[in-house]
Amino acid sequence: MKNNFYSPLIKLIIFAVITVIATATLGITIANSGAGGSNDFKAVFSDASLLNQGDDVRIAGVRVGQVTSVEVYDHDKAMVGFSINRDKLPDGVQAYIKFRNLTGLRYLALERGPGDNGAMLSKGSTISIANTHPSVNLTDLFNGFRPLFQQLTAEDVNKLSDEIIKVFQGEGGTITDLVSDTADLTNTIADKDKVIGELITNLTTVLDNINQHDDQLTSLLTTTEKFVTGLAAQRNSVGSAITSVSNLTAVTNSILTPVRPSLQGSIASLDQLSQRINERRGEVEKTLTNLPIKAAKIGRAATFGSWFQFYLCGIDLVAGNGKSTMLSQPLIPLPDINYVLYTNVATRCWANDDPPS
Repeated sequence: MKNNFYSPLIKLIIFAVITVIATATLGITIANSGAGGSNDFKAVFSDASLLNQGDDVRIAGVRVGQVTSVEVYDHDKAMVGFSINRDKLPDGVQAYIKFRNLTGLRYLALERGPGDNGAMLSKGSTISIANTHPSVNLTDLFNGFRPLFQQLTAEDVNKLSDEIIKVFQGEGGTITDLVSDTADLTNTIADKDKVIGELITNLTTVLDNINQHDDQLTSLLTTTEKFVTGLAAQRNSVGSAITSVSNLTAVTNSILTPVRPSLQGSIASLDQLSQRINERRGEVEKTLTNLPIKAAKIGRAATFGSWFQFYLCGIDLVAGNGKSTMLSQPLIPLPDINYVLYTNVATRCWANDDPPS
């Protein structure tokens, strides 16, 4: 009787122990936990998004340790602590944060970098930010393939997902239906081969251009960062200036509104004025050429104060055309008179160094 009682109990205990061990093993595997190394190192990253404590540290794909901490460093950087089963690392070692799978899990990869391979980092050392590389932003990559995704309808994707769920839950459908739907979706993608080809061509062209202008792009980004930083530092002044510009615009509008009809007529007449000036551009050029000379003479005459000094060389009484043959006769005929009233015989009044007659 006792044997009949203890036999099921022993089996139950053995089953419970095996279940607990299997569950613990599965939990450790899913949580990616395990023993790390005994030598601690640190690395400074510009971005350590989704890298967590307990994630793998790998060299050439082989797990050699685990991440022990991820903390904020110097306000805008991340300090990642990790332990490995090696007491030294090459001095030029490069640290990468890479994707372990498509669910977003990451791991820390260590690779040999340039430099003296004989120099080593002792345990406790920190890998500088110059030798670290954050993970790739898959969002930018997916955005590059957006034209391809837009060619697939949501109905096709939803139908395929529904068939997969039904088959594996035993609610209906067959593997044949599942394969058929998968084939239809594959054919839909194959029909868009032209779009895929254009996408690859466009991405290749863009990447080639970016690669050819790498220095200019880097300079542009650096200059833009400085410009934005300067604007941010002077945001109060910029805000005040924008307010002043708004007020100036309102005042200018209130001034120009009453005179807008006149301005429209004046602007329309500018075309005619420009044509007239263009037709007589020779005379305009001559006037502009002589203007500095005339202005210099007038300036010399007014150098003694706010008046003009003139030296009287003679006084003539002229009526009609005088002695000129180039003037037209006035409407009212007048006698031509040119009578000399006074002539100064000073040397400065001589014309062409000849004394007046």
